[in-house]
Amino acid sequence: MSSQPAPGSKGANYHKECSGPALDTVHKHSSEPHDDEYGEGMTIFGANFCPFVHRAWAALELLDAPYRMVEVDPYQKPKELLDSNPRGLVPALRIGKDKVLGESQVILEYLVDRYETAVDKPALLPRGDAYRKARCRLAVDQVNRTLIPSFYRYLQAQETEKQIEGAKEFVAELQKFNESMLPEQKGPFWDGSDSLGMVDIVAFPWVYRATIVLKHFRAFDMSAVAQQGGRFDRWMKAVFGHPAVKATTSNDNTYLDGYARYAENRPNTSQVANAINSGRGLP
Repeated sequence: MSSQPAPGSKGANYHKECSGPALDTVHKHSSEPHDDEYGEGMTIFGANFCPFVHRAWAALELLDAPYRMVEVDPYQKPKELLDSNPRGLVPALRIGKDKVLGESQVILEYLVDRYETAVDKPALLPRGDAYRKARCRLAVDQVNRTLIPSFYRYLQAQETEKQIEGAKEFVAELQKFNESMLPEQKGPFWDGSDSLGMVDIVAFPWVYRATIVLKHFRAFDMSAVAQQGGRFDRWMKAVFGHPAVKATTSNDNTYLDGYARYAENRPNTSQVANAINSGRGLP
């Protein structure tokens, strides 16, 4: 009788559905979505290990928006996904019957605009404060342009020397993110408030995966950035413990098996992985 391979072992294959709390949330959002006073019901197509999906999905949960979650196999793209996004990338968001958006950042901006006047819902970006909103967008740009690529360069590096370089670069990017946080006026979230917001949502999927995936495959120690009780540590605990994040997060093994192909830098792992290998910007 053969034993089950350990999670994240060499050659491990990705899972085709979420696990843990995320799977419960998928089941809760498996029916056709209703409209609300701010727009038509939404369908989000996503894969369980994808961090770009994670941030769009967490925003939908945060806003208590009407949506259906459709899990797809990103390597065997179903017709329903391709009909919504011919490129076959996730996340894809279908609004009503025929309006479609791709790109997680665009989806987040759509949600900002859709719920701009919804004072009964959390604000992804500060309402009525143009300067703080601009500061948030600067931080989002930094995360997207430099922090996220550094995560993949570190994870995909195969030679020891490249891994050491990748670790230094990733730690430096996390430190930049830490230094960009606004003073804590009401709470530990990025903007110093007591509410999860856009910058938190944009960054957390990679920081969270670093504590599991990079720790497992590259022996990464988050304490290099997140000293116990420090600003970054308080931020992580607040964000990772937020109900919208917990509800969209799978068990560790889902991520370990999903990222084994990145850690081994297998050919055609994803368009993101290919872009990193070729030195191009993320797709």
